This record gives sequence, C-alpha cells and structure tokens, in this order.
Amino acid sequence: MRRMALLLLLGGWPGLSAAVERLRVEVLEVLPHDARAFTQGLLLHEGRFYESTGRYGHSSLREVDPASGEVLRRRELDPAWFGEGLARVDDRLIQLTWREGLALSYRLDDFRLLGVYQYGGEGWGLCYDGESLWMSDGSATLYRRDPADFSLRGRVTVRLDGAPQERLNELACVGEHVYANIWHEPRLVRIDKPSGRVSAEIDASALVAASRRGDDREAVLNGIAHDAASGDFYLTGKLWPEMFRVRFVASSAVAD
Repeated sequence: MRRMALLLLLGGWPGLSAAVERLRVEVLEVLPHDARAFTQGLLLHEGRFYESTGRYGHSSLREVDPASGEVLRRRELDPAWFGEGLARVDDRLIQLTWREGLALSYRLDDFRLLGVYQYGGEGWGLCYDGESLWMSDGSATLYRRDPADFSLRGRVTVRLDGAPQERLNELACVGEHVYANIWHEPRLVRIDKPSGRVSAEIDASALVAASRRGDDREAVLNGIAHDAASGDFYLTGKLWPEMFRVRFVASSAVAD
C-alpha cells in the first residue's frame, strides 16, 4: 500500500496515464471565409489572418480580413508546389509544401520570398512556440525544428490513451501545448509538448454541420488560429464558406 501511494504521488502507476479531458466547441461568432480556399494553415497576427491554401495550381499565401473574409494580399505558389502548414517567426512567415520537401520563408510585411529550406518526407502542419517550430507529416510524430535554419532538433510520438495518434494535420502552438486537427475527422487534440501525451480531445462535429460546405470529400475541418489576447480559437475547413470563433468547453456543459 505504501508503494502504491508513493507511485501515485510521483506520477501514477506504471502503464496508467492521466485521464483525457473531453471537450467540445462552443461557437461565439460566425465569420465569412473564402469557399475556394483549400485551407492548410491558419494563424492570427495583429488583427489579420494569414492563411496557406493548397492543391496543385491553386496554392497560395494570403492575408485576410477576419470581419469580411476579404483577401487583402495574396502570393501564388509555383503550380508544381502544394501549400501546407504556416507559422509566423517574428517578422517572417514559413510555409510548408506537401511532397516537395520545401519550406518557404517570406517577409511578413510584403510576402517577399527570403529563402527556401529543404526537409525530408511530407509537410502537413506547422506552428511556432517562440523557441521551436513544430511540424506534422500526417503520422503520429511531431518534429521540433530550428526556426533559423529548419534543422531537426527532436521528435515526439503523440499518444492517445497510450496508442499512437495518427493523421496529425494542421497545428497551433499555445503555451505548453500543441493543438492538432485529425485529418478527415471532426475533432482536435491537445498535446503535451514534452511527452506527446494527448491531454484533451475536442469534438468539433457541430461545426461540420454548420459549415455549409459542399460535397467535395476533402472539404474537411482544417485550420486552427489562436487569439492570445482573448484565449479564443478560430476554426474553419477546406473549401468552407464559414469561419468560426469558438472556445473549448467541457463536453458535459449544457449548450446555450
């Protein structure tokens, strides 16, 4: 009994993990979004969205007005490149490509291309926590990269209830956590960065029903932006005409 009490005090019995928090989205506001945007990366900075869109021949980097959904600035990618995740590092934006193995670095204020980094494998999601870039490739692995030269600093396997959580896609870095969309599922997960443990699952199925998306099977939930000032999140999807400002609440909470 003494050994059990000590193990619990120090972090739990071997093989057991802390309970996963079950959350859902509470919609605070519905905003317009370009229904032609195949959203792959999304972030909020100084009152503007910065968005990466995908598909060959249609990929772009955009600055968007949140209130109207108007695209204020756009840079088209080479038709041979498929745009993916997007992160801001100080006065730069870094945009991934899917299978091209290229990370494109732009100047924030005018989208001028500053440089190109190379990496192995696929690029899916990207976010920056102030020290490292975190990158996904559709597997259960998150890669931690140097923001200066994109070199690999480390990696962590993401696990939900002890099992690898595959299909990690778009990412948002928030404090000690990384939030991730799960590709082709209406849910997100909150990941503890040091351990890779999923500490919360977030049910976003209500947004899919409200999104007014079309029949394209790839019109799935994708795009996470965090507002550090309010703590709210912005979520959308590929080819969705709606953007949702939400907060995450306990799944047992009664909806308004």
